[in-house]
Amino acid sequence: MENLPVSQVNYDLMSNAELKQYFLKHRGNQTALQAYLDRVNQRPLRIIANPGDPDFDEKVQVAIRQKLEATRRSDIGQ
Repeated sequence: MENLPVSQVNYDLMSNAELKQYFLKHRGNQTALQAYLDRVNQRPLRIIANPGDPDFDEKVQVAIRQKLEATRRSDIGQ
């Protein structure tokens, strides 16, 4: 997709990771930015813990570790 004119890029065919990478490489592209923001805003909000949870810190730490591990796996796969 690198060689396509901006008007011919189909953001809907890109995975979330591909769209993010495309936007990061083409930061001046407002259409890519909007497509990325639309995609991000479609994701359901995942509640990790409530402030009153007795194990709040543990839940947050587990969520951070899971996110870091997922990021590492996706970086290795690229």
